[in-house]
Amino acid sequence: QVQLVESGGGLVQAGGSLRLSCAASGSIFRIAIMGWYREAPGKQRELVAHISNVGNTNYADFVKGRFTISRDNAKNTVYLQMNSLKPEDTAVYYCNADIYTSRWNSRTYWGQGTQVTVSS
Repeated sequence: QVQLVESGGGLVQAGGSLRLSCAASGSIFRIAIMGWYREAPGKQRELVAHISNVGNTNYADFVKGRFTISRDNAKNTVYLQMNSLKPEDTAVYYCNADIYTSRWNSRTYWGQGTQVTVSS
């Protein structure tokens, strides 16, 4: 069984920083793309950033220049460094990963979510 466990959320003032972590565990053969999504109250879940297994990254326009995604393949962990946070960044942040449990079998897994609240 595969699990994604997030950590690092919390309450921060506008302009502050937080670092989110998400560790994958279980019967993992390899991990392809890992990413972060967020869901604010009353809004749809949206992509924040994702990173390939070789480090290629993609960011939503609203976080470019402020957030940085990275991963440690040896630890099956993805990170999201969030700087210059704004109140509109307030949301539940979800980790997401495309995980192979064998050479041919893969599916998308989600973490349980971690709350990020930015006060003005």
